[in-house]
Amino acid sequence: MVEERVVSGMRPTGALHLGHFHGALKNWVRLQSEHPCLFFVADWHALTTHYETPEVVEENVWDMVIDWLAAGIDPAQATLFIQSRVPEHAELHVLLSMTTPLAWRERVPSYKDQQEKLADRDLSTYGFLGYPLLQAADVLVYRAKYVPVGEDQVPHIEMMREVARRFNHVYGREPGFEDKAKAAAKKLGSRKAKVYMELRTKYQEKGDAEALAAARALLEKQGNLSVADRERLFGYLEGGGRMILVEPEALLTEASKLPGVDGQKMSKSYNNTISLRSVRKKIRTMPTDPARVKRSDPGDPEKCPVWQLHLVYSDEKTRQWANQGCRTAGIGCLECKQPVIDAVLAEQGPMRERAQKYLDDPTLVRNIVADGCEKARKLARETMREVREAMGLAYT
Repeated sequence: MVEERVVSGMRPTGALHLGHFHGALKNWVRLQSEHPCLFFVADWHALTTHYETPEVVEENVWDMVIDWLAAGIDPAQATLFIQSRVPEHAELHVLLSMTTPLAWRERVPSYKDQQEKLADRDLSTYGFLGYPLLQAADVLVYRAKYVPVGEDQVPHIEMMREVARRFNHVYGREPGFEDKAKAAAKKLGSRKAKVYMELRTKYQEKGDAEALAAARALLEKQGNLSVADRERLFGYLEGGGRMILVEPEALLTEASKLPGVDGQKMSKSYNNTISLRSVRKKIRTMPTDPARVKRSDPGDPEKCPVWQLHLVYSDEKTRQWANQGCRTAGIGCLECKQPVIDAVLAEQGPMRERAQKYLDDPTLVRNIVADGCEKARKLARETMREVREAMGLAYT
């Protein structure tokens, strides 16, 4: 059966913050109970922007994994690994670069956006230019079905789909493909083979989307097919060649509503984050409504970043207290911040408890990652065998 895998990663370029927790980690925790999930530390991606300071990457790799585990990522349900320890990512990246047009990489919106945000660094490198394709390799090497992303990352997934489609078009047309596909269909058994062919005809002659979905579902349930035969049948179904690489789908996630300390979107690029490990200090020093110069000055919650945190963390009674107290100068800004601090720390209580055992015994984290790297590499090797064969690189 083809598993509907989920793949996602994070760059270890700094401490995880509340935006990561609400925007990604909570979603990962939910997904791990619904799909086979692979979550990786994207250390090669970190080097695309921090190549001159590799110590930043090294310092944050293990802290990041501990924060994941503390947030509720369960190594019994999800595979956790480090990107650079699965070299198949790099191999597929190189092989995909042979057929991927340069313009596809340059048009990804975040390419220019990152150049503008990180203007203090020299990003005129091949590594930075090629990072969207490395992202594609990160996902395609596991034949992932879904990639959880925010709205702004959808163009990356579209590029991954185009890369997979082009690769399949160029290398999926093996000699005698139709005969091999028909032979593979017979392995389904006479009844299922007949159903498969009927659904294929409905889709190809009438464009019946339901027939396509039903045929895909039928193939996904077959555990007795080789990877190559399954690829042939998926490709034959849609009128192409072998589907060596799977076109992933964007799994849209709700954007975090948490602002940074300056009221903008919380992002390390803006240097406005509230780290998971420095909540009290960061929130206490957050700027508030500029009109409240003195304790006796009334303010407007709508102009205060702290109010946005109240909307996420406080109940209705506390919000009313903060709103009225701010507008009438009945409370000071530090008083207003305290319920938010208390709520965030209460939320993080179980996380701190989970983290402590890994902080006390770092070998636990190393073992989890080593096991995850082994599992991930096994899956990646299966894909690369097919890729090398398709590209004529399987000779000995």
